[in-house]
Amino acid sequence: MKKAPLATLLAALLIAALPAFAAKHPAAKKPAVPTKSSADIIKDSPDGDWRELDPDNTILMEFAQGQVLIELAPRFAPKHAANIREMAHTGFYDGLAVVRVQDNFVAQWGDPDGDDPAKARSLGKAEAHLPAEFSIPLKGLPLKKLPDVDGWAPVTGFVDGFPVAANPKTGQAWLAHCYGMVGAGRGNEADSSTGGELYAVIGQAPRGLDLNITVVGRVLSGIELLSSLPRGGPNMGFYDQAEQRTAIKRVRLLADMPEAERPHLQVLRTDSKTWPQLLDARRNRTGWFVYNPKHIDVCSATVPTRPGK
Repeated sequence: MKKAPLATLLAALLIAALPAFAAKHPAAKKPAVPTKSSADIIKDSPDGDWRELDPDNTILMEFAQGQVLIELAPRFAPKHAANIREMAHTGFYDGLAVVRVQDNFVAQWGDPDGDDPAKARSLGKAEAHLPAEFSIPLKGLPLKKLPDVDGWAPVTGFVDGFPVAANPKTGQAWLAHCYGMVGAGRGNEADSSTGGELYAVIGQAPRGLDLNITVVGRVLSGIELLSSLPRGGPNMGFYDQAEQRTAIKRVRLLADMPEAERPHLQVLRTDSKTWPQLLDARRNRTGWFVYNPKHIDVCSATVPTRPGK
């Protein structure tokens, strides 16, 4: 009887070994494609996955055109948040204005005379000098990490509903400059911001500003009002004439308002079971989509809100 060719014997041995190899090395399971849309996941989410606004860290900015609701981030910028609370409490922002709207970048508000010591509005009891609060320690931070790759930071995710970037090598974590995030304007010195001059991102996420400016919070509602304001001039969007500015009627801390007058809004908890389901649905688009990139980034995963109950 002829001997089987060596190649045939090797193939037979390989086939025989496959079941044992598969048992020891099971194939990685493919993630299940969500069967619900993002809208259905939000609609079916339990009430316990949502949180109420914190009146002590939410401010309401009122214009003739409408209202802008801003949630402060005291975990990341405690001194700036305290200053903003104090200024809102004492009416510092009342009667000031949006002084700059730069297309695809920011809408900025504050004291038009802030650079003139003779005319600048007094900060009152608020601190006139604060340290830069560009980042906080990553250690111990309850960061819900995203598996998706980010070009601006080794790690991204969410904390308390805010988009966060981090670098384990340096031990830093910081709020990312995503659409609707609110930052404290500063001069050339890193520690020259007080919270008296603020801006909201109204364009593509300018992540190059990360770790360069103190981010103090995010717009929960009303960003469409800021993003639709007339654009300023060629000088970085600053208005050339005073009459071009949009006046701020008043800014109040929710804690200073009668409960019946407060906006009632709930925010989806990013430590809830609904949040990763929503991320998977956004990552794995179905239905209308012809091409599905199966990817999201920290600035495209906006945390939803809903009317309070």
